[in-house]
Amino acid sequence: MGSKVYFMSDLHLGAHYIADHRAHERRVVGFLDSIAGDAAELYLLGDILDYWYEYRTVVPRGHVRFFAALARLADSGVRIYWMTGNHDVWLFDYLRDEIGLTVLKGHTVATIMGCRFFLSHGDDVGRRPAMYRFMRWCFYNRVCQALYAAIHPRWTYQIAAGWSADNRTSRTPQSELAGAEASARSLLEFSEDYNGRGGGIAHFVYGHLHIARQQSLAAGGDVTFLGDWITKSTYAVFDGAELRLCSFGSESTASAPKSGIK
Repeated sequence: MGSKVYFMSDLHLGAHYIADHRAHERRVVGFLDSIAGDAAELYLLGDILDYWYEYRTVVPRGHVRFFAALARLADSGVRIYWMTGNHDVWLFDYLRDEIGLTVLKGHTVATIMGCRFFLSHGDDVGRRPAMYRFMRWCFYNRVCQALYAAIHPRWTYQIAAGWSADNRTSRTPQSELAGAEASARSLLEFSEDYNGRGGGIAHFVYGHLHIARQQSLAAGGDVTFLGDWITKSTYAVFDGAELRLCSFGSESTASAPKSGIK
């Protein structure tokens, strides 16, 4: 059994805007295989799949190598936690039962090696537009889920995949970065306020924004934005003393200081 805890998010496996799906999946699998010897726990903080909906008796095709890599880790004793994001919100019991991982719905506070962590995909705390809050409520509502499941998958998949691709490609890099920075400021304010009210969190860890960065808080503790695996291949690792933000395949960032990767 290993002694390190790993955090990653926003892999967006299967996204239509990723040119080489197989190479993307193999890079992720290569990372998972590389941590097999020293990982005790793995936290997947949402948007691991670009789209996923589990029906009662069938599941979407694809991601076989990725699921196999998770199964190998779980079978070796690594505890895996998958927190749903806004793209893989409809993760229910299939992977829980088949692989043996734990599905988390929404942010959570966890004590890891004696340190308190606040873990969130990043879309359920801080300031969020009213329309986004309404959409998120619909996504998690059981009645809405049942109505969506009643539509034939050939249409729901095309709608979801098209929506994701349009959302990703319709914005300019400048507008996307500006939106991410605004959301990052909101999460920093939330984290400052949380610890300022006695939260006692050592590490806040967020996904969702596709920003890779670490920042200390005036109220104590620090914030880590996990980045993504579309362009950055970033993750965080905790050894009981330090939470480091790293980039897979890049030795120069494997020991990055807390000022972080920008």
